[in-house]
Formats: sequence, structure tokens, C-alpha cells
Amino acid sequence: MRLTRLDVQDLRCLAAVRFEPSPGLNLVTGGNGAGKTSLVEALHLLGYGRSFRGRVRDGLVRSGQPALSVYAEWVDGQGRSRRAGLRHTGSEWEARLDGAPAPSLTELCAELAVVSFEPGSHELIAGGAEHRRRFLDWALFHVEPAFLPVWRHYARALKQRNALLKRGPAPSALAPWDQELAEAGERLTGLRADYLDRLEPVLSATAAEFLPELGAAGLAYLPGWRRAETPLADALLIARDRDLALGYTSVGPHRADWRADYTGLPGREALSRGQEKLTALACVLAQARAFAADRGEWPLVCLDDLASELDQKHLRHALEAVLASGAQVLLTATEAPAILAGALAPAAVFHVERGVLRPG
Repeated sequence: MRLTRLDVQDLRCLAAVRFEPSPGLNLVTGGNGAGKTSLVEALHLLGYGRSFRGRVRDGLVRSGQPALSVYAEWVDGQGRSRRAGLRHTGSEWEARLDGAPAPSLTELCAELAVVSFEPGSHELIAGGAEHRRRFLDWALFHVEPAFLPVWRHYARALKQRNALLKRGPAPSALAPWDQELAEAGERLTGLRADYLDRLEPVLSATAAEFLPELGAAGLAYLPGWRRAETPLADALLIARDRDLALGYTSVGPHRADWRADYTGLPGREALSRGQEKLTALACVLAQARAFAADRGEWPLVCLDDLASELDQKHLRHALEAVLASGAQVLLTATEAPAILAGALAPAAVFHVERGVLRPG
């Protein structure tokens, strides 16, 4: 997958920017607040339907403007030219995909695969379970055709059951939604668990490149109920009185989580902040590698302010690992890292200042 053009209008400080990256490594430099991260956000918005810094209504639209817009052109792994555009007011959106209206943001985001690592990415390891569920579901969304209808089925049943719980119904009224939730939840959990099983050896190899001193890395899945002991249908029945008291569903894959463990950290000894960052980076790179194995093409890799997050040794290794794959990379930095020379020399350099992007 190779991005050839990105137009951004009225996203944070970017009034009107055209970005035409080269294959390989593209370096974008600029001071703090100049607009580097906003460029990455624009790609993330097309790939995920949201920014990694929050929802569109939380300040993405440039002050005083009615809406932001993002337009991209790229070549996919089969050599086909693709294009997509999104206009968003913060509350309403409209999008086009290959010249036709996109039926939903989901269909739009399915076409442009983007993985990103930015200063907040350590939350994948240190933050709440929502970050890790989103990580899982992004991969399944792109590589498992059965995932989206199952995910939608579960989300719809969960919404209906929770709405019913808030009204304090007779317990028997929950039975139909329990059946719907259990059926979709078991399938959703199976897809997530299978994906983690496939990802684990890729992560183990990737983590060994960055944190060999911690021993072999493994992944443990926490499905959101005691799955090894009880089917979800029974778990929902057991939790019914508690759910009625709480007013929401307390068990199921919407509460799922996973963790990365290392054999060199006995007793689940806590990772340092630096180890959390490297583990998160290993997870992101492992996900990109697994995506490439499944789809035959690498996603677009965005590395926002990576030099401020890693020391020179790990920065070099991360860039070597990604560039060796032939992936297209967008790297932002306040200034060009000293290691970007020789085989790591950027294919193209850009500079952004006060929201204006120029070749650098």
C-alpha cells in the first residue's frame, strides 16, 4: 500500500495542505505545535474514523471553520489506484470512496490501512482495556471478513440489553437478549482469541528485537468472563441479578482484555515506563507484520515524534525493521535525527511551520 497524495483542510492548525509522499521513509520536521502531528491525525482519521487524540468534535476542526476535510489517493497491494475523501463537522460526516458515496465510516476505514505509534501509544500497555480491544478489533476488521457482522451483532444486542436493564424489567424479559448476546459473544471471543494465537509468535520475535533481556514474550487473553469454566450464556444468567442492580451488562467480550507477559519478569513484575513504550512499539510492529502476512501488503506506518520516545539504538532498530519490509513510512520529528543517513536516509523531507507544509 502506497500513499501518493493527501489533502487536508481545516484540521487543527492545517488550513490547506497537500502532502505527496515518496515510497519508503518520509520525514516531516517542524516545531512543537507546527502541525506535524495533525498530518498524522488526518491519516489516522481516514484509517480509523477518529483521531488518536480523541473524537472529531473534541477540537479537530480548525477554529472558526464549519468542517474539516481529508482526501487521499493511494495504490493498493494489487496495483489499483484508490481514492477516498471525508468531510466532518464534528457531529455529521459525509464521505466518498472511489468516486461513490461511502455507505458508512466503517466501509471507508476498511480500505486505507494505517498503523501508528505516537507519544500516547504506551497506553496500549499501561492504559485501560479499551485501548487493547481497539487494537485487536482493528486487525480483525481488516483481515477477517466474518468479524464485522459478528461485532455489529454483539454491539446491537448489548445496547438493547443495557437499555432494558436500565428500565428494571422482570428477569425473564432479558432471556431473548441473553441468547443473542451469548451467541454473538462466543463467536466474537473466538475470533479475538484465534487472532491473538496467530499474533503471539510474531510478537515474540518482534519483542526479542527490542527487549531481549526480558525473555520470551507471550500474550494472554482475558475474554471478559470465566470462559474456561462457564459458557457466556450461563455467565449472563449468573450475573443477571447483579446486572439488574447495576443497570448494565457486567460480563462479556465488551469487557475483554489482553496482556503481554515476559518470561524474564516473574510474578508479573511491572514494566518500567521505557519497557512499556518498547512493548507497545513491538505490538504495533507485530500487528503490521501480521497484517502483511495476511494481506500481502504492509499498512502505511506513521511514527509520530519517535525520536523523543526512543533512544538512538532503539530508534535505529525500529526504522531498520520497518524499512527492510519495503513499507511506506511517515516519520515526524522536531529536527532530523542524526541516524537518518546512509541506508536510513529519507526518500523525501518536508518541513511544516504554522500549518504550512513545504518540501524540506
